[in-house]
Amino acid sequence: MGKRNNQRKNIAMLDSDDENSSVSSSSTARSDLMSVSGTEEVQVDKDSLLEQALDALYEKRGSTREKALAAITDAFNTNLQHQFVEKKFATLLHLCLNSIKKGSSKEIALACHAIGLLALTVGYGDNAREILEESVIPISQSLKSQSDSLKTASLVECLAIVTFVSATETKETERSMQIMWQLLHPKLGSNVVAVKLPAAVITAAVSAWTFLLTIMDGCTLNSKDWQEYISYFSTLLDKDDRSVRIAAGEALALIFETISIEKLATENKTTPDGSVPEGNKSREGYTHILGLKSKILNQVRSLSAEAGGKGSAKKDLNSQRNLFKDVLEFLEDDHAPDISMKIGGDSLQTLTWSELIKLNFMKHFLGGGFIKHMQDNEFLQDVFRFTPKRKHLVGVKHQMSSSEKRMFQSPNSILNKARTQFLNKQRMLSKDRNDGHFAVGMGDEDM
Repeated sequence: MGKRNNQRKNIAMLDSDDENSSVSSSSTARSDLMSVSGTEEVQVDKDSLLEQALDALYEKRGSTREKALAAITDAFNTNLQHQFVEKKFATLLHLCLNSIKKGSSKEIALACHAIGLLALTVGYGDNAREILEESVIPISQSLKSQSDSLKTASLVECLAIVTFVSATETKETERSMQIMWQLLHPKLGSNVVAVKLPAAVITAAVSAWTFLLTIMDGCTLNSKDWQEYISYFSTLLDKDDRSVRIAAGEALALIFETISIEKLATENKTTPDGSVPEGNKSREGYTHILGLKSKILNQVRSLSAEAGGKGSAKKDLNSQRNLFKDVLEFLEDDHAPDISMKIGGDSLQTLTWSELIKLNFMKHFLGGGFIKHMQDNEFLQDVFRFTPKRKHLVGVKHQMSSSEKRMFQSPNSILNKARTQFLNKQRMLSKDRNDGHFAVGMGDEDM
């Protein structure tokens, strides 16, 4: 009963405006604010807010759970919540999975994002394995009941992130990719009805599938697999939606970077006894892929110089032209785009399509939190072989947000009041010690 009442109080605070929530949650941590280090007090307050949000996920009201998930994703996106995860990992994971099973489309989308951020926070290890093992089935089942683009796109993006972080075996990555492929290109049968997917869903699924291809060994796939993928993505290059065409272009660039033409060529070679393995099928598959590449070259060349007509936004048109110019240069000259971006005072560089696609997907998923994660998230630093120099500097000042500054640095803040109380207490103790010293000294003199 006491726990339930406490949850109710936390939920009421969560539903109030941000300023009141900050003040209320700060007051609960008053007794903990006796350190003169600002970073520790900020962490105490953030943990308190996350605890409230976690409690709110038990509520029956969907709108309350949505607000709670939004608060959780914002906290995980802007900072690495390692301390909170150490205490509440399992609880957060299973409450988010419950939202995926029973929530509205908006709640599902938020829960998916929270699970993806949780995976990026824990990085490699047993917790990551648990996320993958517990998430695949609920996500797969939820994908079967397609209701809107937001929900479906969020589900495939979550599956991609969780698999990318957690998969340790090829078959696990293949399983996730197959779930996405079945969504894009279902095998029609008596129990399967063809459904026209919205452009946003196609774009999200293709991007997620391509993202996972970056961690696959191309040698595990044969010419028949590649032929199916290349043929499908080639048809997407003729779609009206630019985002679909761009996603398909990136997929094809990565496929031709990953595919081993030499390996496929060896399928045509004869065995020691002079026979051709698998008859003419291997030769036909290899020849067909080369023919598809020739067709794709023509499509890419056209899209790189498109004057308009398909789609509308000028920005999208420029993005399409730039991408397909890079794809064309790669297909003709085997030269992948060399991209460099600034993160703080450091540079992150990509030299392959695989690296570029990983970068673009992470930037899309993390949004405004990408820079913060690249500076502090060791898992992502390992993925991109990025070590920020600033991390090794001594005396780098903790950067607070404007709300944190108001909360912890203003003259009337909880932190300053606590610090004043602490210093006053120290002065009192010092005075008492001095008085005692003088009293002892006077006594010695009299003696």
